[in-house]
Amino acid sequence: MKRKSPLRKSKIIAGITGSVAAYKSVELIRRLRDYEADVTAVMTSASLRFITPLSVELACGKKPLTGLWDEPLAHIKTVEGASLFIIAPATASTIAKLANGIADDILPACYLAYTGKTIIAPAMNSNMYAHPAFRRNLERLENDMGVITVGPQSGTLACGTEGPGRMAPVDEIIEAAEAALTPKTLQGKKVLITAGPTREYLDPVRFISNRSSGKMGYALAKAAVARGAQTLLVSGPCALARPQGLAGFVNVETTAEMKEAVLARAGDCDMLVMAAAPADFTPAKRSKDKLQRQDGLNLKLDPTEDILAAVSAMKGKKKKPCLIGFAAGAGPGLSRAHRKLKEKGLDMIVFNDVLREGAGFDCDTNAVVIIGGAHEAESPVMHKDGIAAFILEKAIEKIWKA
Repeated sequence: MKRKSPLRKSKIIAGITGSVAAYKSVELIRRLRDYEADVTAVMTSASLRFITPLSVELACGKKPLTGLWDEPLAHIKTVEGASLFIIAPATASTIAKLANGIADDILPACYLAYTGKTIIAPAMNSNMYAHPAFRRNLERLENDMGVITVGPQSGTLACGTEGPGRMAPVDEIIEAAEAALTPKTLQGKKVLITAGPTREYLDPVRFISNRSSGKMGYALAKAAVARGAQTLLVSGPCALARPQGLAGFVNVETTAEMKEAVLARAGDCDMLVMAAAPADFTPAKRSKDKLQRQDGLNLKLDPTEDILAAVSAMKGKKKKPCLIGFAAGAGPGLSRAHRKLKEKGLDMIVFNDVLREGAGFDCDTNAVVIIGGAHEAESPVMHKDGIAAFILEKAIEKIWKA
C-alpha cells in the first residue's frame, strides 16, 4: 500500500558526484519516483566515470544534465520551482565547491542558482572526512547555508580502510527528504513517545511479552521529528532502525524500567504519546536460576504498574504534558477506549481493532479511531507513517490549534 508523503508531486533535483557510491543514486531516484516525485538528475563530469547517463535516465524518466555547456541557462531553468536539492553521494571536492561558491561544473552551478532546501550525503575516505579543511567546508554549508547532512556511515570503505565515509543508506536519505518538506508544526515543542513491548522475566532466560513490533511508536517518533519537535523515544525491545534526528533515545526492557524512564522525563515535555504496549502482568516471583523443565511450573502473575495512571497522578506537581494513550481492542467497540480516556485523565486516546485486517500486530499498516472528549476521528487503513501523521495532526488541531 502506498502511503501519503510530502514527496508526492514535489520537484526534486538529484545531484550525483564522482564517487564509488554513485550507483546508489539510481536506487534513490527510483525510490523518489515511487513517491510520485518529479526528479531531475544533475551529474558532475567526474560522476560520468562511475555511472552512465543512460542508467540515470532509465531511473529518472528523463535525460540528466551532464555538462555546463549542454544547454544555455540550464543551471537556472532546472532549479526553478524545485522543492528540494539532494546531492548523494557528495564528494569532498563538490562540497568544497558548494561551500566556496565555485561554479565550474553543472552541479555546483545549479546549487548556486537554487534558493531552497538542500540535503547532502557525504561519501569519501575517512581521512578526507576528518581533514580540517573539509570539516570547515561542511560546517560552512551546515551553519551558514542551512544544508542538511545525512550520514556518513562507518564501515569498510572502497579503499579498504575502516571508518566513517560510507554514503548513508537510501532509506535515511528518503527520511531526511520527507522531514525537510514537512511543515514544522511542532517546532519548539518537546515530545516524549514510547514504543514496543516490554519483557517480564520468569528466570534469566525466559520472559512474558506480547506481539508489539514497535512500528507505530517509531513511526510517531519519525513524524514528530519531521514536524520540528524535540523528540525523545523510550523503546522496549524492537528490531527496528532508530529514527534519525532524535533528541534522546532510551532502551528499556521491563514495564518498571519504562515507567521510570517516562516519569523522569514527562514533566519536561509538552506531549506524551504512550504508543508502547507494556506488559500487563509480571511474575510474582522471578527465579535467579534457569527453571528446569522436569520441575514443572506453576505461574502466579501480579499486575504491573500503570504508567499512564502514574503520569496522570503527577499532573500539577510538574508541567502538565498533553497525554495521548492507545487502546487496543479485539473488536470495533469503543466503550473501553472512552472509559480509559476518562479514568486516566487523557487528552486523547487512539483506538485500534487488532482483529481488523491490515490493523493487527506486526503490520506495516493500521487503522485507528482517535477520541478526544466528545469528538471522534476515524482513519482508513493506511501505512503506519500515515497513521502517525494523522494522530499528530489531530493532536495539534485539538491542543495547540496550529
